[in-house]
Amino acid sequence: MLARVTTWEGGTAADLRAAAEEMRRSVSQGPPEGVKSTGLTMLVDAEGGRALMIGLFGSEADLRQSEPALKQMNPPAGLGSRTATHVFEVAVEIRM
Repeated sequence: MLARVTTWEGGTAADLRAAAEEMRRSVSQGPPEGVKSTGLTMLVDAEGGRALMIGLFGSEADLRQSEPALKQMNPPAGLGSRTATHVFEVAVEIRM
């Protein structure tokens, strides 16, 4: 499994919280068309004006096929600017 981690900076606390709420409301729709993600985690540092989006993908092929759609997506308003995107192998994932 792979994780695509995108960092956003420059959002206000109120806008970051509103963006998180928008994501919560839209989660029932599943991933956007063209995105073969198996999960998403959004981390917010509201006071610091930062957010991380961690998209999970079952394989490198799924991530590669999803990249065009991911690059064309418009993030929720208020996240600020995308400052970095990195891909990591998920070595351990534990939910309790």
